[in-house]
Amino acid sequence: MTPDLLLALSLFAAATVFSPGPNNLMLMTSGANFGLRRTLPHLAGVAYGFPLMILPVGLGVMQVFEIWPFANTLLKVISVVYLLWLAWKIANQAAPGETGSNARPLSFLQAAAFQWVNPKAWSMALGAITLYAASRDLVAVAWVSGTYAVIGTASAVTWTVLGTGLRRWLDHPGRLRLFNWSMAAILLAAMVPVLFG
Repeated sequence: MTPDLLLALSLFAAATVFSPGPNNLMLMTSGANFGLRRTLPHLAGVAYGFPLMILPVGLGVMQVFEIWPFANTLLKVISVVYLLWLAWKIANQAAPGETGSNARPLSFLQAAAFQWVNPKAWSMALGAITLYAASRDLVAVAWVSGTYAVIGTASAVTWTVLGTGLRRWLDHPGRLRLFNWSMAAILLAAMVPVLFG
């Protein structure tokens, strides 16, 4: 990959991973509710789950959508159902330490698996592969994946730290509830252009 193409890919990756979307909103919410240390597995699942998704997508999975267009519709339906469930879970999340609270952040595997039903992740992966690894050979796809691993880590840390910065202000149950409901609503709103645009 030439330096110019790598720079363009890096800027594309930064624009796509730093913008608000399900991963970033969930990381900020997790940081606010659980702190940085407890959110680290979730953070790693986002930061490395997406680059790991890029590899099979770039090496052949994206052809499924070209051969069977209904697969894209099926993915959207699964994504909407899952995102509705996540938004409900975020909105109704009890504060850690509340009596009877089973609240806990997503695990590494849960966050990594979420990439496969995240419409924004699919859009990002398909766009990056189409623009920067059109040949779909292993080296080109690996460059895209590696670039996303580096920039995605910076984004995941940034969004989680933003959430942890809100922890003190969200110490009041009413403000935490309002924050969680707001994050759930924004999560759903962020999906509208990806799903229907």
